[in-house]
Amino acid sequence: MNIGVIGTGYVGLVQGVILAEFGMNIVCMDISKDKIDMLNRGELPIFEPGLKELLDKNVAANRLRFTTNIKDTINSDVIFIAVGTPPKDDGSANVKYVLDTAKNIATHMDKYKVIVNKSTVPVGTGRQVTGIVQQTLDACGKETDFDVVSNPEFLREDKAVRDCLTPDRIIIGTTSEKARKIMQRVYSVLYLNKTPFLFTNLETAEMIKYASNAFLAVKISFINEMALLAEKTGADIQQIAQAMGMDGRISPKFLHAGPGFGGSCFPKDTRAIVDTARQHGEEMMVIDAAIRANEKQKQKMIHKIRFTLSESGDLSDMTIGILGLSFKPDTDDIRDAPSLDIIGGLVDAGAHIRAYCPEGIEAAKGHLVHIGHVITYAANEYQAAEGADALVLVTEWNQFRGLDLQRIKQNMRGRFFFDLRNVFAGRPELVAEFNYFGVGR
Repeated sequence: MNIGVIGTGYVGLVQGVILAEFGMNIVCMDISKDKIDMLNRGELPIFEPGLKELLDKNVAANRLRFTTNIKDTINSDVIFIAVGTPPKDDGSANVKYVLDTAKNIATHMDKYKVIVNKSTVPVGTGRQVTGIVQQTLDACGKETDFDVVSNPEFLREDKAVRDCLTPDRIIIGTTSEKARKIMQRVYSVLYLNKTPFLFTNLETAEMIKYASNAFLAVKISFINEMALLAEKTGADIQQIAQAMGMDGRISPKFLHAGPGFGGSCFPKDTRAIVDTARQHGEEMMVIDAAIRANEKQKQKMIHKIRFTLSESGDLSDMTIGILGLSFKPDTDDIRDAPSLDIIGGLVDAGAHIRAYCPEGIEAAKGHLVHIGHVITYAANEYQAAEGADALVLVTEWNQFRGLDLQRIKQNMRGRFFFDLRNVFAGRPELVAEFNYFGVGR
């Protein structure tokens, strides 16, 4: 089967590569010539473990190619829309690029197509896409049949390849039996492997995506608020989370206290579903509280660092080492990463920053350009500690778990260690050498 994927961001690129791995003939299209040139050279515009090997394999097998010409995708039987839906200032999702792409597809198509919304879009977007395609066909004098399908993604950055190869479920929103059978062929490998499939209408599929992400965000904000209370009562949040996770109704996943959630999904999707509810006269009180709790959590981390280091909170003439900039390990994505707010808050208090991240430095430079004059980007974790009055572990990259603590101690000027992921909780050697502060302990 021939499949076109429009958009080679995180979702589109991973989806295209994996569908090629499933034996489909894939053409991935993007308007960015630089990005397509990179891909044609075998270079990835994102960091994702395991993706490069599969890309090279399927390009060599002639199942995967890249283009800037949208017409190259129109010969496909199925066309995935995987363009960005960035948030507007009011928190709503901007679906302009999705609708523009739908219009372009309709302008060039001359036979039946299945148009698949893979982008995360608000409820009702599938109906909008259907309307745009039909209006464009009518304006062009074409009598071409088509179906629009909602097929939301559930990829975790740093585990996206595995999530595509062995997903928990496949959601397909359509009321067309023809489109349903075609989508079963698209995912035939998974269908034959007994991956759970759920067929719904467009609106239900669209809401499943938002409901899933919003629930996980609520869970994170909940355990973070419990951590704040645990610190003040003498309780241990790790043991609390462990006990909660033993309850089969709760599960241990997403019960890890930290500096707050970030990334390209949770912040954007929670705000978007709150906005959708507002448009329909409903108030998402639980989700809205989770959003506010997440912002509070980041400010609490800043406050803890500032007023532990200084009674007045003034960090002038102090140097703070930051370990980890990406919002989670094994990705270079720093969108809405807690590190950005924490660094900003520490700089506002007068601190100089020495920062290191295995993959997130280049992206961070762009986001922090306005305070770049007080940030030194280190080549490794030990350089980040040089002359530091305090070290703050923000993202739990595996390489940080094996820190040479004596080397860190020798490099630092001070002895304060803020472990915002509780990586070293319970390590007596660290407590003996540093003034150690975790989260919820």
